[in-house]
Formats: sequence, C-alpha cells, structure tokens
Amino acid sequence: MQHMTKYIRKYGLLFTFCVLLVSVEALADLLQPTMMSHIVDEGVANKEMDKVLHFGGYMLLITLGGAIAASGRNIVSSIVSQRFGAELRQDLFEKIQGLSFESVDRFDRASLVTRLTNDVTQVQNFVNGMMRIFVKAPMLCIGGFIMAFRLNPYLSIVLMIVIPIVGLMIVLNMKVGLPLFLKVQNALDRLNGVMREYLSGVRVVKAFNRFDLEVDKFNGINKQYEERSTSAQRVMSVFGPAVTLTMNIGIVAVIWLGGIRVNNGHTQVGHIIAFVNYMTQILFSLTTMTMIFNMFVRAKASTGRIVQVLAETNPMTNLTRQSAVKELKGKGAIEFDNVSFSYDGPEGEPVLKSISFSCQPGETVAIIGSTGSGKSTLVNLIPRFYDVTEGEVRINGINIREADTHELREKIAIVPQKSVLFTGPVVDNIRIGKQDASMEEVVDAAKMASAHSFVSELPEQYNTMIGQGGVNFSGGQKQRISIARALIRKPDILILDDCTSALDSATEASIKRAINEYAKDVTCLLIAQRISSVKDASTIIVMDDGEIVGMGNHDRLMRDCMVYQEIYRSQIGKEVDNHASA
Repeated sequence: MQHMTKYIRKYGLLFTFCVLLVSVEALADLLQPTMMSHIVDEGVANKEMDKVLHFGGYMLLITLGGAIAASGRNIVSSIVSQRFGAELRQDLFEKIQGLSFESVDRFDRASLVTRLTNDVTQVQNFVNGMMRIFVKAPMLCIGGFIMAFRLNPYLSIVLMIVIPIVGLMIVLNMKVGLPLFLKVQNALDRLNGVMREYLSGVRVVKAFNRFDLEVDKFNGINKQYEERSTSAQRVMSVFGPAVTLTMNIGIVAVIWLGGIRVNNGHTQVGHIIAFVNYMTQILFSLTTMTMIFNMFVRAKASTGRIVQVLAETNPMTNLTRQSAVKELKGKGAIEFDNVSFSYDGPEGEPVLKSISFSCQPGETVAIIGSTGSGKSTLVNLIPRFYDVTEGEVRINGINIREADTHELREKIAIVPQKSVLFTGPVVDNIRIGKQDASMEEVVDAAKMASAHSFVSELPEQYNTMIGQGGVNFSGGQKQRISIARALIRKPDILILDDCTSALDSATEASIKRAINEYAKDVTCLLIAQRISSVKDASTIIVMDDGEIVGMGNHDRLMRDCMVYQEIYRSQIGKEVDNHASA
C-alpha cells in the first residue's frame, strides 16, 4: 500500500470532493421515497392537490440537485481515474527502465507487458468506480436502512435478517474470488508470452512449416485461459443472483407483513410504498456491492502484481553526478582486475573467473572464444549492465561502482550481437546514438558503417520507415545501421559484440578500415567468432569456459595457445600446423 501513497496524496482532495458529490446524489435518492410517502398519505389519501404539488415540487428540486451532483461526479471521477492510470503506467514504465538487467530478468517480458496494460487498466477502472457507484452503493445501503428503520421499526426486522446473510455472501465472494483471478492473470501472462514469441519468430515458423504446431500451442494456452476465466466467472456469477434472491424474498416479506399491518390500521399505505422503495434501493446497492467486490478482487490481484514491480529493489546502486564518488575524466582506459561474475550472485556458478586485462585509448582488444565462453557477459560488465561478483572494473583508474552511471554510459557505444532497430525513420534510428546530430554527421556515420550505399538507394533514403524490429531490412543492413548508430556517438569506448556476422568479407574489411581510422583515440573492444575478424587486433584475448586461456597478438597465440590454434584450424584449415611449427 505504501507504493500507492503518492497517488493518494496527489488525488486525495479531488477524490474527497467526488465523494461529497456522491453523498449529495445518494441523499437525493434517499429522500425520494419519503417524499412519495407524504404525497400518498397526505395528498392522495386526503385528496389535497396542493400537498401533492407541494411535495411534488420538493421532489423535482431534490432530483435536480442529485442530477447536478451526479454530472459533477462523473466529470471529476473520469479526470482523476484517467490521470491516475496514466501516471501509474508512466511510473511503472520508468521503474522498469531503471531496473538493472538482473532485476528485469526476474520477470517474464510478456508479464511486464500485461502489468503495464491490463493490470493498470483493472486498477484504473476500480478507482473510477470507487468515485462513482462504489461509494454510492454503501451509502444507499446504510442510508436506506436508517430511513426504513425511522419509517417503520417493525418492518425493519426483515432487513436485520436479510442484510447479515448478504454480507456473509460478499465476504465469501472475496475469499473464493481472489485466488481464481490471480490464476486468470497468470494465464493471461502465458497467453501474451506465446503470442509475443510467435510474432518475433514468425519467419522461422513459416520457414519450417510449423504453423500447425504453433496453432496447437496457442490453442492449449488459450484454452487454459478460457477455462480459468470461465471457472472464475462461474463462481462469481453465483453470488449476484443469490443476493438478488435473498433481497427479493425480503421485499415479499415486507409486502406481506405490511399488508397485514395496513389491514389492521397500524401502518399507512404510503409507508409501505416508501419501505419497498428503500428495500429496492438496498437491493440495488447490495447487488452493486457484489459487483464491486468482484472488481475489487480483480483490482487487488492486479495491484499486487504492479506492486511486485514497484517494490523490486535494484541490487545495483546507480549513482548520480551528485552522489558519485569520482568523475570519469579523460579517455576510456579499461582495466579488469581479478573479475569474477555469476548471474545468481556470490553463491551461484561463476560465468567469468578471475578475469584480468587492460585496454588503453587507441588500442583495439579483440575477444574470441567458443559459444558460451563468456565473451558477451564480459563486455556487459563495462557499462554496468551487471555488477561484478568479485574484483573491480575500472575506467581511467576509477571503479565504475563509484562513478555516475549516466556519465559512464555516455562514454560508451555498443553494437550488440543482436541488432535492434526501432519503428521509425532510418535517420532517427541512427540518431539514437546522438540525438542532436546533424544530417551531415548522420551521413558520415552511415558511410563509415557502409550503410550509406544502400540507404541512399531506398525510396525515401534516410526518411525511409523501418518496420517493427527492422522486418523490412536484411540482417546485414540492420547490423550496418547499428554500427552507424554507435559511431555517430563518437564515444571514448567502442564495444563491437560480434556485430559483423551477417556481413560479407569485403564489407567487413571496409568497416574495419573506417573504424581503425575513426577510432585512433578510442578504446575498442571487438568480439568475434571469426579469426579473420580479430587477427589484426593489437591484443587478442582467447576465452574458454569463462576464463582467459590466451592473450597476445595473432602470431604469439599461434605459437602458445592451443585453444586459439583449434579455432584457427577449424576455420582456416590444416595449414595451421605448418605455421605453428615454423
């Protein structure tokens, strides 16, 4: 609940004002049966038309006041609920943005999407209802009981029996409903997950003609969601009719007992009419309260899922410029000092073990190794996507844990292993690296990345729209745009994570020449699978099973490193043996 305190403080005054308007509306509704009683007992019974008009005028004024209050309540509640929903969704999105990779990895991606959309909408709808019918219903129930008791204490015995029975039903409704709706939301997570996975891999599905398999998988998850939703709704649907039946039995009892008392001359007809109206209002309010608790159960389940994200603690302390211990002055000299890392913390199996090396400005250090050797994990530690388990990573001699995280990442440009493009023009995708870049800078970066040639042939050139995920571009084109995005930043540290795997040798060589010319003072880390991509680097680090098993230039590794020789032999051929023995 503490995570909602911010919104309570911000919108509490408007909420209170809305409740005041609802109170006026409820009071107007509660006065109507009493006015009707006076009209029947004093006007109609005595054939006094002036009293009929007198009390009828009061009824019109009361109705007008209630209508004005209802209109104001609708306007205020709509504004507050929409602003609350938008702000909660924004805060949740910003929270996810601020979490470390370690924290985000605890949540399924589809689940995060569901929490941002469906769960926030459930809570927003409940808040909207709270300021409208959800507050009015208990007021009508309590007010109707008080007015009915004042009108005829004898007939109120029926209410004293009926209301506790209905209250018990509502409590049972909540107790049974909450676990069911939690299961519904979890099933919705899985449904979104399957759909997201299919859409991201639709080309693979069609290429291998596995459409039927995906349909069966989706049908299975969709059926599970249907069954859980049906089960929840089936249980919930019992309570509404049960409440209505109980209250209708109460109304029948009131009419029966009231008829006897009217016949005996103990009660007036107008009182019976008013009492039945109050019973009807109480019935309406209790039925509404059943619906309220159904929505409350859903909103409670959704709130719990939202709070899970908002309460997620970030194990990585992201320092700001004000709280940073030291500034990262100078270029991007990198030093790994006995670094070990595990995704599961100090108790987990280490992915990197006792890594130590340094890389100076103007130097290109290449990292090569088999799949799963820890290459990408190693470079992810430099921008603090993850924190080391042991040892230190230093930039310009400063432990990156003591530096401003924003400043640290401003010095770094990364071209990830998997190229990610965003929906929008090509120029905007390149400008992600530098938002205020001029068109000339964009073109220069594209030329260095060998992207200008194909972009200039597009119908709208740099204003050509990129489809979701870059679906209208080839793998090589996406990689070149990603490289241009990094180069336009003019960083102190450039990390290329196997980003030329989809390029031919000639294009790769052209990009390497441009980067070598461009990156004279830049610290460059190059991850690659191919020997041809790394052999010209000043220093090559060979990794195997999370450890450095060789370090040096190409010739030295060909003499001293068995793992490097095996990689070379597998890629180039057996002639390596002659070279190694020379």
